[in-house]
Amino acid sequence: MIRLEGRLTCLPEDADRVRLALPEHIRLSRAEPGCLSFDVTETAPCEFTVAERFVDRAAFDAHQTRTRASDWWRVTSHMPRSFEVVEE
Repeated sequence: MIRLEGRLTCLPEDADRVRLALPEHIRLSRAEPGCLSFDVTETAPCEFTVAERFVDRAAFDAHQTRTRASDWWRVTSHMPRSFEVVEE
């Protein structure tokens, strides 16, 4: 299993764009083969906590590939991320 935990931060002027893009990103991610859980929660103004689990490295890598081609990435690619990825 692959587990990712961490956070994404944004500038105040980007927060609404993140909030608008987030539901579809969560929906698509949860529908991916091998996704065990996928949660992104705004835990403070302009700070989003990310917790995701995938069955294996292949499922996680497929998620990363899909994400890089998504509207979510277009909106958030420039935003700071602090993630830890653990293989269990």
